[in-house]
Amino acid sequence: MPSAWRRIQTAWGLPDLAGKGRFVTANLIDSLGNGLVVAFTVVFFVKTTSLSLAAVGAALTAGQLLVLPVPLFIGRLLDTYGPRIVVAAGNWISVAGFIGFLFSHAVWQIVLWQFVVQLGSTAFWMGNSPLTVLVARGVERARWFGFVRALRNVGVGFGGAVSAVALSIGTVAGLRAVMVINVVSFAVAGWLVITLRGAETSEAAGAGPAEPEPAEQEQAAGETTGQPSGGYRTVLKDTRYLRLVATNVSFVFASTVISVLLAVYAVDNLDVGAWIVGVVVVLNAAMVALLQTLASRWIEARRPVTVLVLALLFNAAAFVVFGTLLVLPGWAVIAGLLLAMVLYTVAEMLGSPPTSELSVVMAPEHLRGRYLGVYQLSWSVGGAVAPALLTALLEGGAALPWVFLTAISVLAVPLALGLDRRPAATSEAAPAGDVAPVEQLDGDPVG
Repeated sequence: MPSAWRRIQTAWGLPDLAGKGRFVTANLIDSLGNGLVVAFTVVFFVKTTSLSLAAVGAALTAGQLLVLPVPLFIGRLLDTYGPRIVVAAGNWISVAGFIGFLFSHAVWQIVLWQFVVQLGSTAFWMGNSPLTVLVARGVERARWFGFVRALRNVGVGFGGAVSAVALSIGTVAGLRAVMVINVVSFAVAGWLVITLRGAETSEAAGAGPAEPEPAEQEQAAGETTGQPSGGYRTVLKDTRYLRLVATNVSFVFASTVISVLLAVYAVDNLDVGAWIVGVVVVLNAAMVALLQTLASRWIEARRPVTVLVLALLFNAAAFVVFGTLLVLPGWAVIAGLLLAMVLYTVAEMLGSPPTSELSVVMAPEHLRGRYLGVYQLSWSVGGAVAPALLTALLEGGAALPWVFLTAISVLAVPLALGLDRRPAATSEAAPAGDVAPVEQLDGDPVG
């Protein structure tokens, strides 16, 4: 009989966490650190340097733009060294960037160290998806991706709260202390990842129905001594994978709604108080933190593409409601905002696990890093373009960004259909349920 804890895990859609403590802790640390950094960096430099707010903002943006072509380089490293080493290196590169932040006083220094921090973050997230597949071993894969997503939301939220407390104290010494804590925590996270046992790509990492190639026929990325055959030209010829990348662009644009559009749209165009923006943002974070694992439990019994299409349609419905608020009477606007945010959050919870999973399992193992490099460009380029495009549309008319977001969500549906069908020429992989148990991934011997 399963233990009481295992029954709770099953009921709440949690994956089996036994032996995975190091992986889980490393993800939680990264999420906490990102929560601190997102809410903290601008004020940190304004308080600890003589630079203006505009100069700090421009320097941070410039540093982030320099990272745009980096995923293609990291993809090659993933193919050569495997995800475990790349994820650990990403943590340690971020450590170097945070140390640089402590000694930055000029614009060029902020640009340089922001680039380093974002380089580390990109390496971590590019490697974390294939590492999650390795940890899952073809079992409960959707649950693992959902769990990592929920951890990220909890960590970012808590990190933001800690950052707010630090900012309320307001002393330069206090701000520097928070940055030092980030340095130490990311160094520990890198050590936790590098000491994972069993996280090798030569194991049956992707034994699921969407895997395009049997893993045993491919050379292990973590064990290669030379460059794998093929390259980015191979990725660009894979129109099926490029359809996934194009589909993900719609989710990238959708993900910027809260940070780019929501506040200015609600306050300037709907004439509601700023407090309602805070309420709907908290609603979004709470729903993801509390319900993502339950959503993953529902997702795992369904085809990834079916869930992906549902997510796109929920996004489209949410954007229609957001745009319709312009013609509603004042008493209905707040209720409409809450409804739109619920639809938007459901789309977020449904869309994240299958896109993360398909981005890994649709790629041949020996070129998985390069495939993920192209996939990551949808996030990098989309994230850079979305703020400028959506705000320009908003300036042209309050309904325009919602029309655009609805359109790209609907147009992505035919791109997503059939993505998880195996090409006729490939062999059939072993069912997920047939994967044999493997050693623990927590750095300790199996007990």
